Amino acid sequence: MPSKVFISLPVKDLDKSVDFFTNLGFSFNPQFSDDKAGCMVVSDSIFVMLLTETYFKTFIDTDVCDANQQTEVLMALDANSAEEVKAFISKAQSLGGRIYTEPKDHGFMYQHSFADLDGHKWELVYMDMSQFAQS
Repeated sequence: MPSKVFISLPVKDLDKSVDFFTNLGFSFNPQFSDDKAGCMVVSDSIFVMLLTETYFKTFIDTDVCDANQQTEVLMALDANSAEEVKAFISKAQSLGGRIYTEPKDHGFMYQHSFADLDGHKWELVYMDMSQFAQS
């Protein structure tokens, strides 16, 4: 079975996208980054490949989706607390990210969302595991 996840996203301006996510606290693996791609490290087994649109097109046989007009994928990342979700979303917004939905507090789960500079949608989610029955 696969042990790593690589998500590829097209970006209009690689340098601006790398700066945006670096300022959000992500690091980039220089071994898999160059002038066409930035390998964003989410965890030791999850990576987001930010690819220039021109380079991204070499991997597909269709048009690139304009994530500001349509939603093709929704990426969700976990957080350690509702406060961490709030701080992360606030920081994303201050860096140019766009809030596209109001936060949702379900009691056992708190989530809020933003779109990055290219319109890709991200959710930050905190789940209070103490609210679930332990097996």
